Amino acid sequence: MPDPIGRLIRPEIRALKAYHVPAATGLVKLDAMENPYAWPAPMKAAWLEALRDAPLNRYPDPEARELKARLRQALAVPAGAEVLLGNGSDELIQMILLAVARPQAVVLAPTPTFVMYEMIATIAGLRFVGVPLAPDFTLDVPALLRAMAEHQPAVVFLAYPNNPTGNLFSDSAMETILREAPGLVVVDEAYHAFAGKSFLDRLDRFDNLLVMRTMSKQGLAGLRLGMLFGRPEWLSEFDKLRLPYNINVLTQVSAAFALDHLEELDRQATVIRTERQRVFSALSAMPGLKVWPSDANFILFRLPGAATPVHEQLLGARVLVKNLDGTLPGCLRVTIGTPEENDIFLGALKPALTA
Repeated sequence: MPDPIGRLIRPEIRALKAYHVPAATGLVKLDAMENPYAWPAPMKAAWLEALRDAPLNRYPDPEARELKARLRQALAVPAGAEVLLGNGSDELIQMILLAVARPQAVVLAPTPTFVMYEMIATIAGLRFVGVPLAPDFTLDVPALLRAMAEHQPAVVFLAYPNNPTGNLFSDSAMETILREAPGLVVVDEAYHAFAGKSFLDRLDRFDNLLVMRTMSKQGLAGLRLGMLFGRPEWLSEFDKLRLPYNINVLTQVSAAFALDHLEELDRQATVIRTERQRVFSALSAMPGLKVWPSDANFILFRLPGAATPVHEQLLGARVLVKNLDGTLPGCLRVTIGTPEENDIFLGALKPALTA
């Protein structure tokens, strides 16, 4: 009997590996760019009170109108731009790519970058083209221009700052891509809280620009709220691919509450930026390490040898970081945690380097 899985499941799907999230129970978890800080007790109590009246027996507002209005005000969204919400940025990427998924359509991004651009492109039936970054992780603009001319991508993704390298690309390079791209350019500002720079105010200058953000890195990873900003004519098309009631009522209430307490989220981001500099200095002082400056809430560094043995040594010390040996040989990426977590990581790394 013919294999029904092989007969029915697309070959490119069978070739994929499911997105893997390692178990982290009992570990110092520094692998997923999460904000390590909980809300203060009074703020948490007020949040629980706000949830008390959430109508769980009713479907949520399918348009999340009140939340969108709050986001417009809090984030100073340009008047002519529209807002589309997703169950995390991943759902927004999926909406965009499903909307442009014509036969032979191409998605392009500088690499290495966020893995879901390629994974969702493959799932949607598009072809992904990666253009390697320059050795210093800046955009290789001539190579990108050649690739855009050759492949005519429907969408170009630019992570700003980039993951896993942590750097912001130059304004001039970004604007060159925006001017020359034959299709849409999505500027992914997932780490905006730690970078302080944005293309949101340039939406009125570039017809093909979309700006994407998330509340995950600001301490609300459990909510799964992604935001897409762009011209109404684009977002009205993507909205057709949004599943009904995709933003649940608890997320809508919780996100609106968080927007009323942005000063606490900003305070936490400031602490993380301060710790980022301290960890960067400590790593830079360790012999044999190549450490890259970061505008995000993580730091990329290269070891003198293979990354996997050091990664395993860290796991043995109950510290979980991201092993990038397969993507960037010899590299690990560490999320900035609390001062105590960062000290545990730094203390565990020193003997791991000499093991």
